[in-house]
This record gives sequence, structure tokens and C-alpha cells, in this order.
Amino acid sequence: MRIGMRLLLGYFLIVAIAAWFVLSIFLQEVKPGVRRATEGTLIDTATLLAEFAKADMLAGNAQNGQLAQAFSRLNQHSFKANISGITKSKNEYRVYLTDKKGIVLFDSSGKATGEDYSRWNDVWLTLQGKYGARSTPVNANNPESTVMYVAAPVRDGQNIIGVLSVGKPNSAMDPVIRRSERRILWAGVALLGIALLIGFGFVLWINRAIGKLVRYADSVTTEHPLPLPKPGSSELRKLALALESMRLKLEGKTYIEQYVHALTHELKSPMAAIRGAAEILREGPPPEIVEKFSANILQQNLRMQQLVDNLLRQAKLESRVEITAQSINLPALFSSLCDSREVLARSKQISLRIDKNFPEEFAVEGDPALLEQAVGNLLDNALDFTPPAGEVVLSVEQHIGQTTILVSDTGSGIPDYAKERVFERFYSLPRSNGQKSSGLGLAFVHEVARLHRGTITLENRPEGGVQARLALPEK
Repeated sequence: MRIGMRLLLGYFLIVAIAAWFVLSIFLQEVKPGVRRATEGTLIDTATLLAEFAKADMLAGNAQNGQLAQAFSRLNQHSFKANISGITKSKNEYRVYLTDKKGIVLFDSSGKATGEDYSRWNDVWLTLQGKYGARSTPVNANNPESTVMYVAAPVRDGQNIIGVLSVGKPNSAMDPVIRRSERRILWAGVALLGIALLIGFGFVLWINRAIGKLVRYADSVTTEHPLPLPKPGSSELRKLALALESMRLKLEGKTYIEQYVHALTHELKSPMAAIRGAAEILREGPPPEIVEKFSANILQQNLRMQQLVDNLLRQAKLESRVEITAQSINLPALFSSLCDSREVLARSKQISLRIDKNFPEEFAVEGDPALLEQAVGNLLDNALDFTPPAGEVVLSVEQHIGQTTILVSDTGSGIPDYAKERVFERFYSLPRSNGQKSSGLGLAFVHEVARLHRGTITLENRPEGGVQARLALPEK
């Protein structure tokens, strides 16, 4: 089972168990809670009616007094009430009145008049000055047929002269209880559904972060590994750094072997030229020959020095894991690069300009030194491959979440056979003067793009020349 599903299952089980306990407690409290509320209304009603019954008892007319007449009229009139979706169409109270011996003087149901109720708890306790209440089933075989009775004393001064008891069937409260239980159950289902959605989103977030690490680890064996991802979690971030450290250590040996092999290959040509020139100089040639081959030795020495410097710079760049991004003003960067290459462009009769299709304060996030050198390398390549009377243009494109730096020229373009290799270390195409570069300029740009979590592409323009696109994501 995938780790995301395990987390989702564990999270859902915890929420489900907690919800079950809470719902269980709520459901267990619904019925007693409703009955306690009903009992409160019954004691209020009994106390009020006891005051009316007092006058009837003192007048000796309990069976036909005001209380009896009121209930007689009450039963003659029908009504219909909708209480939050529960329909009520009849009065469900049963009221009976007893004397101080517990003999029923009046019964609203007409069933118990004259009977001895002195042994029922509601009457017996009330006659003793205590709180009297009982819950008695109408049908002994049906526990759901219980009726709740609450009694209040009928007092004449300090003397208890009778008891008035008000009863209500517990079944009358069943619709309220069932509706409350249904609502609680639906709320529980909704809670579990919301918890499941939250857990699913949480798992997707974790899987996405882990997926980035998996794709990064898989890309290690490819020619162009992906940039180190930012999972968004401190633990996953540590794992990502550990993977990067492991990648660097595993690649270390192969990396050194490749560099030594490439460096040896690139140094063969200048070393052979220096040796040939030295052998000729040993023969004591004329001064003009000495000057020519001495200049050749110095030129090849400079070439080797530049190659070593570029190689060390490339190795240092490739060993970096991340950069500290700063705000870089692009107009200022472009102006600085063009100013430093203005003399070279004029000497080659090339127009070097900036397409100012962006604000003066337009900025991107990145490493100022690395970005300046990367764009400078692209600019140098464009100047090297652009013929006289040509043009090199610096511009910017903006898309959602991305800024692209463009370096366009009107040169000869990239041959089809070289399109897949231009970013390889030491791969170089001959310039217009017949010389080849170190082949590390575009490899450097590729590494800078990787560190900035961006991309670099070179494509031939339909009207001729090449356009370099260095895409940088917005932070």
C-alpha cells in the first residue's frame, strides 16, 4: 500500500473513531434531554393548574368546576400546528386531581374518577411535601407506551388539600427525538465526508511533494537532471538535500573521469602546437619566424589558461545545490552588458540594441553574478556568429508565472546535427574566423538555468539567425 493511502486510512480511522464517540454521546443524550425539557414544562403546567384547582376544591365542586369546564371546552375544539416540520393536532396532556387522601376527584380522560391513586409516586410523594413524578407504561408489554406524570400540591395556606398531576405520553416526543437523531447522524456523515476530503487533499499534497523527489531521483541517471525540488516541508526538504548530496557523491567519480578525459582531449591541440613551435625555435630560424612562432606559443598558452579557468568555473557551478535569490533590475543588467560589448560590436559592424518592451524598473529574482554571466555568454555567442551588418537584440517576454530573456541574432543559425549537442561540455561550432571556443559557455548557461529552476533553449529563427530563450520562474 502506498504511503499516501496509509496516511489517509490512518487519518480517516482516527476521525471516524472520534466522530463515533461524539455521535454516540449525543445520541444517548437526545432522548433524556428531550424528556428532561418536557418534565420541566410539566411541572410548570401542574403548578399553574393547581392554583385553578384550589378554588374548585374549596368550593366542593372539583368535578364540574372551572378546571373541568376548561378541559371540556378544550376537547371540543380541534387545532393543527406545524412545529419545525412536526405536526401537532391534539392536546396530549392528561390531568387529574386528587384530595388529600389520594382519591381522584377529577380526571380529564374520564377514566380514573373515584379511584385511589395514593400509592402512585407522583401523588404519594407530593402529599408528603416532596417532588412527585413517575413514568408508567400504559401497556405492560410495550415499554414505549410510558406516560410521564409530574404533580404539584394544591395548598390552602400551608396545608396540602390535594394533588394535581399532569401527564404526557413519552411517545408524543418521539418525532422530536427522531428528528434530532437524524440531524445528528447527517451531521456525522457530513463531518466524515469533510474529513475524508481534507485527508484526500492532504494526501495529494504529500504525494505531490514525494512525486517531485521521485522524479528528481529518476532524472539523476539522465543527461540533464532536474533541478532540486522544493517540497514545502522541512522533513521532505531535508530528504531532498540528502538525495542531492548522495547524487553529487555518486556522480563524483564519473564526473572527475569525464572532466579529466575532456580536459586531456581539449589540451592536446594547444600542447601539440606549442611543442611544434618549440621544435622549430630550437633550430634557430630567422627573426621573423621566431616572432611568429613565439606569438603562437603565447596564443596557445592563453587558450589553455582560458580553458582551465572556464573548466574550474564550470565545475564550481555544477557543484552548487542552490542559490540565494535577489531582485535583479533587467534594464540595468541589459545596459551594462551592452555597454561592455559595444566596442566589439562596432568593430564587427554589428548593431547591438535592447528592445525596451518592459518597464524601467522591471525585475526578476535570481543570482545577479550568475545571471549576468549567463546572459553575457549568450550575447557573446550571438556576436561571434553574426556577420557584419547583422543585428543582435536583447528583449523580454512575460507569461503567467514566468519571465523569459531573449537574445536574438541574424547569424547563420544552428546546423541540424548540432541542435542536440550545443549544451554539452566542450562541444563547439567554428566561428566566422575559423576558431573554436572552449565549448563551456552554453554548458555554463544550462547550469545557471538549472540553479534558477528555469530552462534554456536555442532555436533557429524563420527569418534567419538564432534566438536563445532563458526562462526564469517567478517566485
